[in-house]
Amino acid sequence: MMRAIRPAILVALSGALPWLVHTAQAQETGPAWPVKPIRYIVPFAPTGTGDVCARFHAQGLQERLGQPVVVDNRPGASQAIGIETAVKSPADGHTLLQGTFSGLVLNPAFTEMAGKKLPFDPVRDLAPVSMVCTAPLYLALNASVPARSIKELVQLARTRPGKLTYASNGVGSTMHLAVLLFATRMGIDLLHVPYKSSPQATTDLVSGVTDMFFSGSLLLPHAKAGKVRILASGSRQRTRATPEVPTMIEAGVPDFDVSSWFGLVVPAGVPQPIIRRLHRETEAVLRAGLQGKVTDIELGASTPEELAERIRSELQTWTKVMRDAGIKPDK
Repeated sequence: MMRAIRPAILVALSGALPWLVHTAQAQETGPAWPVKPIRYIVPFAPTGTGDVCARFHAQGLQERLGQPVVVDNRPGASQAIGIETAVKSPADGHTLLQGTFSGLVLNPAFTEMAGKKLPFDPVRDLAPVSMVCTAPLYLALNASVPARSIKELVQLARTRPGKLTYASNGVGSTMHLAVLLFATRMGIDLLHVPYKSSPQATTDLVSGVTDMFFSGSLLLPHAKAGKVRILASGSRQRTRATPEVPTMIEAGVPDFDVSSWFGLVVPAGVPQPIIRRLHRETEAVLRAGLQGKVTDIELGASTPEELAERIRSELQTWTKVMRDAGIKPDK
């Protein structure tokens, strides 16, 4: 009797073997994906740094995934329009979002300080995939300001409390809060002069209307022409574009890490196998050498966990900076 049963069991197991193998593979690679074109939402207008970064990334993903990856620019409402569009999209891996420092950290923190609510929660409603690129930021002085280092600038500010001016592209912007953090760390008093755009602020820095500005690569041509003086960069490592310029930390400003970063996130609920695949393909795209094609952007991947921790920790940091400074949207 037992001898008759054993062959039957073996036949049954052999029939189930392909199903078991398929199940194991599905657990590793996830559902068939992608099965249609992928939408890559960018919460900015075309041609800016974020848009340039996203288009290089999308092109690389398209070549590796075998499906069109279409950039969809959705600017407006301090990036909230594009982010909300992504959050409300199906969590099937066919909608990607460029998550940014200003959109996922500063705007939510600023909105909270105003006692308002955004239509999304950057931690709850989005799943991080990877960092993609960073746009370095620099602290620059008008050439007439008598300081050639962060140390000399701090000493000068202490002799002129509330007199040295710094430009920004608006209250609550990266440029505003970066200098506010610098002033707080070093115990100095600076006067904020907000503008409507970075080009306007840069023009007045160059002409001497304001004394300093914390901004990006727009400053580099003016520094080369001798019209502004770059004292330090905001990120933790020196930049490829200006390896001779120290970081703010190297220059003596403790715990200072401010840059415009751009990452890849997806709607919460996207299956983990798809997130892992997107992460692997992003790493491969960045290793392929996009750095040589974009001179003012630093490229580099991270794990999903590293990006998630960065968003959480920076939300805490900048909410505290705004609260301590008493920043409100009507100021």
